[in-house]
Amino acid sequence: MAPPPTSDSNAGLVARQWPGDNAEPLSVSALAALLKRTVEERFGFVRLRGELSGVKRAASGHLYCALKDESAVIDGVMWKGTAARLSFRPEDGLEVIASGKLTTYPGRSKYQIVIESLELAGEGALLALLEKTRARLAAEGLFAPERKRPLPFLPRVIGVVTSPTGAVIRDILHRLADRFPSHVLVWPVLVQGEGAAAQVAAALRGFAAIAPGGPVPRPDVVIVARGGGSIEDLWAFNEEVVVRAIAECPIPVISAVGHETDTTLADFAADRRAPTPTAAAEMAVPVRADLMLTLADLAARQRRAVTRPLELGRERLAARVRLLPRPENLLQPQAQRLDDLAERLRRALSDRAMRGRERLAGVAARLSPALLVRSAAEARRRLEAVRLVPALARRRIETGAERLAALARVMGQLHPEGPLARGYVIVRSRAGRALTSRAAAAGEPGLVLQFADGTLDAVPAGSPAIARTPPRRPARPAPDAGTQEDLFG
Repeated sequence: MAPPPTSDSNAGLVARQWPGDNAEPLSVSALAALLKRTVEERFGFVRLRGELSGVKRAASGHLYCALKDESAVIDGVMWKGTAARLSFRPEDGLEVIASGKLTTYPGRSKYQIVIESLELAGEGALLALLEKTRARLAAEGLFAPERKRPLPFLPRVIGVVTSPTGAVIRDILHRLADRFPSHVLVWPVLVQGEGAAAQVAAALRGFAAIAPGGPVPRPDVVIVARGGGSIEDLWAFNEEVVVRAIAECPIPVISAVGHETDTTLADFAADRRAPTPTAAAEMAVPVRADLMLTLADLAARQRRAVTRPLELGRERLAARVRLLPRPENLLQPQAQRLDDLAERLRRALSDRAMRGRERLAGVAARLSPALLVRSAAEARRRLEAVRLVPALARRRIETGAERLAALARVMGQLHPEGPLARGYVIVRSRAGRALTSRAAAAGEPGLVLQFADGTLDAVPAGSPAIARTPPRRPARPAPDAGTQEDLFG
């Protein structure tokens, strides 16, 4: 029988199995499985308190983090289904209590905790998370004053997002009925606990998705309401999903969460904050009785405003009528003046007719037959003194005809269409403008060639019109075929 191996024999190159040796070598995977089973059996359920660090959510939905205190750190993992049910958003620096079981990760030779539930370690941690969320959302501008919209003065439809079984909805309906009865749409939701934040956000988006003029009336204002409670009870209204839904809602939103001393992030994002749900109803609608009194007062003032000028005008008219003179007193001087002018006109016409008759008699005395015969004989003598020679008129006409013929010959030589009969061509643009250079013709999309017997359309070589349609190059005709070569080729 061979002796057992000693420390001096460990230097062998090949491991040997000695008879009676029961220390069989384990594989790494087998050792990892033993460690995993031992850790999970020993630490099947643990609760750890520590500070979150390195929080990240993978694309698969799993949440990875580390829990640490002043002297140790342990990795943690939360699977997708558990992470989706978290009631808050894990962030670095939060102190939490994690419940779960310990296990090992053989791929990296490390142990970790599989977190089954994650809670904030006390109200201080909850307030710290609230402040971090508030600062982050405020930096995005969700709480900016310029985002706030005015509430409608008299909404026709009011949407309410709250629990349908609590006292809040009864208080709102009762207050609306007292002040101004309105059409109310209630979207029932959970107001605390798991899933409450998602339901509130879905209700706000649902109200915003209602089309105006559809079978379901679209609210003019939305009230998000809940009764009082602890910070944990009101936590759903501090969730980021609710805050973003309120900020993105196109309908003005009134936040009425908790009592007057309670403040949530929904209050910062809403267009108006009400200290109580009852106060939210008072903000939403005016008092109908006050409006009726105001309308009655305005109607009375309107009537007084209409009748008062009439009364004042009647009084002023009566006072001025008393000061006016009598009509006959006003017309007496004018009637007397009219009579005087009529008499003067009659006398003036008689005098003018008499003077005209006298002038006519004087002129008639000067118009005698002998005077007219003498004037005609004198005019005849002056006419005979003027000699009209026909040769002078013909010479002037012939001179003018020669000048006109010379101008006609020059015009025929200078006419632009004259050379066309000798084989020349006038190149014009499509607009009719004559082109006198190759550069001007190449820049035109189309040309008109004017011959002696008519016109012909042409396109310059390289024109965009030619580039769009591949040209079919015909065979070049013989010089005696009667075709013209490319003018610009």
